[in-house]
Amino acid sequence: MTTHLPVIFIHGLWLHATSWDPWIEAFEQAGYAASAPGWPGDPDTVAEARANPESIADHGIDDVVAHYAKIIHGLAVKPILVGHSFGGMIAQKLLGQDLAAAAVAIDAAQIKGVLPLPLSALRATLPVFRNPANRHRSVSLTAEQFRYAFGNAIPPEESDELFERWTIPAPGKPLFEAAAANFDPHSPAKVDTANELRGPLLLMMGGRDHTVPEAVTRATLKQYRHSSAVTEILDFPDRAHSLTIDHGWRDVADAALSWLRGHADEIARHAS
Repeated sequence: MTTHLPVIFIHGLWLHATSWDPWIEAFEQAGYAASAPGWPGDPDTVAEARANPESIADHGIDDVVAHYAKIIHGLAVKPILVGHSFGGMIAQKLLGQDLAAAAVAIDAAQIKGVLPLPLSALRATLPVFRNPANRHRSVSLTAEQFRYAFGNAIPPEESDELFERWTIPAPGKPLFEAAAANFDPHSPAKVDTANELRGPLLLMMGGRDHTVPEAVTRATLKQYRHSSAVTEILDFPDRAHSLTIDHGWRDVADAALSWLRGHADEIARHAS
């Protein structure tokens, strides 16, 4: 299948945009024009990001949405968005704003209206929340914290290798914004889930995810119940938050590609 439709990959907290490189290759082989621009302030490499953590600090959800919206406005057609974790939330916001032809949100951070707050999610984000000043700082994970938040369903050795290869500091601000979302009528974590005219959305989840447990994704799906637009969910029961970068990433990518092929006509209509 040759579509040449643009696909934009959006990373979440603690992973560099280059962690999408294998996905870019897979999607380009499938006929898409794929890219993974970083968040505002992201340096070009993992090493630069670690050396300059404050370049990433204090960017909130609205900043990131505006950053990707500007990139989208420079395209000839609306792109497909594939986002992981907070990138999945950003993809949903942009889709709700009719800036995308379709979106795949993988283990997406909770949007406004989602109530479950499992203990594992609290523990995974504790490195940020233990200090209120982290709202305006960037925060790094240790290898042990990464194993709990991302790598709990893979061998510890693989988790440590992924930590060394892909992790970067992350701004604390989006996590504080998401945590306060249900108390803030103007929360940046609010998504237009009632949009009837948007393109298709696939929510993907890992059944062993500590950071975004299944309960969060299933509650996210319910937020879309008032829209007749295509909204589907796909579960990987044995996978955790590392599912986009670990040894099984290709299964997840192939599932996304298969879903996109299944909705190709509708996506093409929304792209134009």
